[in-house]
Amino acid sequence: MCGLAGIIEYSVTESTITHVLLKRMSDEIAHRGPDDEGQWLSENHRAGFAYRRLAIIDLSANGHQPMTTPDGRFTIVFNGEIYNHRVLRAELEAKGYKYRSQSDTETILYGFAEWGEKIVSKMVGMWGLAIWDNDRQELFCARDRVGIKPLYYTLQGGRFVFGSEIKSILQCPQISAAMNLAELPNCLAFSMTGFSTLFEGIHKLRPGHWLKLSSDGTLRIHEYWNPLQQAITNSQNTMSEQDVQAEIMRLLRQAVKDRMMSDVPFGVFLSGGIDSSVNVALMAELMNRPVDTFSVGFKEHEAYNENFYARKVAQLFHTNHHEILIDHNDALSVFEDLAWHEDEPNGDPVCIPLNFVSKLAREAGAIVVQVGEGSDEQFAGYRWMHRELKFYHGWWKMYGAAPQFMRSLAYNAAKPLFLSRQQYLALDYMRRGTENDELYWGGAVDLTPVHLKALFSADFQYLADSPPRFPKHIHNDILARMPNADYLQRMAYFEFSHRLPELLLMRVDKVTMAHGIEARVPFLDHRLVEFTMTLPERMKIPRYASQGGETKHLLKKTVESLLPHDIIYRKKQGFAAPVGEWFRAPLKSYWETTVLESALVKDGIFDKQALTQFFNAHVSGKRNFGKSLYALMNLALWHKRFIKG
Repeated sequence: MCGLAGIIEYSVTESTITHVLLKRMSDEIAHRGPDDEGQWLSENHRAGFAYRRLAIIDLSANGHQPMTTPDGRFTIVFNGEIYNHRVLRAELEAKGYKYRSQSDTETILYGFAEWGEKIVSKMVGMWGLAIWDNDRQELFCARDRVGIKPLYYTLQGGRFVFGSEIKSILQCPQISAAMNLAELPNCLAFSMTGFSTLFEGIHKLRPGHWLKLSSDGTLRIHEYWNPLQQAITNSQNTMSEQDVQAEIMRLLRQAVKDRMMSDVPFGVFLSGGIDSSVNVALMAELMNRPVDTFSVGFKEHEAYNENFYARKVAQLFHTNHHEILIDHNDALSVFEDLAWHEDEPNGDPVCIPLNFVSKLAREAGAIVVQVGEGSDEQFAGYRWMHRELKFYHGWWKMYGAAPQFMRSLAYNAAKPLFLSRQQYLALDYMRRGTENDELYWGGAVDLTPVHLKALFSADFQYLADSPPRFPKHIHNDILARMPNADYLQRMAYFEFSHRLPELLLMRVDKVTMAHGIEARVPFLDHRLVEFTMTLPERMKIPRYASQGGETKHLLKKTVESLLPHDIIYRKKQGFAAPVGEWFRAPLKSYWETTVLESALVKDGIFDKQALTQFFNAHVSGKRNFGKSLYALMNLALWHKRFIKG
């Protein structure tokens, strides 16, 4: 796991790329790679790469990057891990390629020389990478299938600048930091930006995509993978539930085994929930020493803690267990640092405990950790997925069948009551049905258009109209690919298209890398994802499970031989942080100063009185807006650090 950056000048009068500039770009992300650094500049000074290395495979100097083929044609910078690199290496060696290292980077380099862009479809793992073809004067970049690793880029003034983190791009003197106002409502509505970033002119390469930049500046972006690939060709999965469970277990075992490839110490982030516990159980099967496990809890609010269950799993599998407890003072000490490390405002307060458990792991000597992200999206593990699925098959269809004028009358009649009670989310569901918007907006919906209308100043209220276009785009996308998709497949596809890669996986990448730790995600092995996306709604949520509200029915049945019943079937708690409680008391004045006195208010984007009323409703205990308040605070901190600092 590492950090990369680079510049390609395809249309400038005089080159401005220097080793000094490239080093400044790599120094800005030194936390991603404390073990080594490197810069490379092409002979004509039109292409330059910068790199920071966290050594995981082949710890010797042979793994140094940027890495160039012996003939000088191809040069690569690569962030990630390729778990099947030895298989690909054997194939390439049989074709005559001579290796100088044991690193997976060299395999990608020779693989690209042999197969071109098809190499990404052969790889199993996670990556953000860039390869310069000196003969064609062409750049190739790719992001892994699911989006575990980030890759950002911008085209400005005849330059293509890219990096693992936006802050390295901003080191280029021709690139200035300005807020992308069009993405602001998406950032607040979905806790993270949509397909672009909150920086004007800076974009994300989407998961499962590669790009090519030609010598004349032509940019071509291509999708090489989609989670529906198997589902489209196998839309009627007729396997029995027993056979499905056996296949899931086979794929999970393979995924965990693959992700134990490492030349440095590794462990597991253990919450005591089913996902992290499965990781521990499967790792314990393969190890001849105790698994290192790491957990975090809260001193002041024990109701948020899962330590009891984490300790139980640790005792069951005889792990080498580590714990840390934090409070509001600990959180306060890292708010501004998190805003910097995240690059963009991440509205998920889980970044706080994740920061401290990552720090704990690094201090204990672990360089690689396995995490449980990706299970809930595949196996209907969130209660709100069950709630919205039930709503979709019931009241939503009935309301949508009513004439438009009746829906409009009902909405306009209910609106004053909902607004007076500050029941913004309930009102927005009604608005969606009235205005023929999509029901499902993903699991990170926070400040809806109804919220935003109330919080933006009069001059900026128009921005609140844009968030509905984003979910509509994703729903149209899946229906164009797979018209017969059931609604649970649509929900899962939505999560894989946005919330999972751009909120959850970005919090994991940015926060763990802030401490020089590589996080691996077994549940997001693309082979498992492709298989689970073929499974129909009735298999993931059988009728009796739906009536009882059981989450992850299929996964629970699959792992019954691995884990105790009370771990598998305990009530889902979820990994959270008590920001709502903190903002009511110990951090009340901090929030007020940070948000109400921010440039976002002084510049007239937000209405100060509306924000105050919103905050006071939470402080009084009448409403719980803790997560929304955190998102607003994080936005204000980001804006101060990057835009108006």
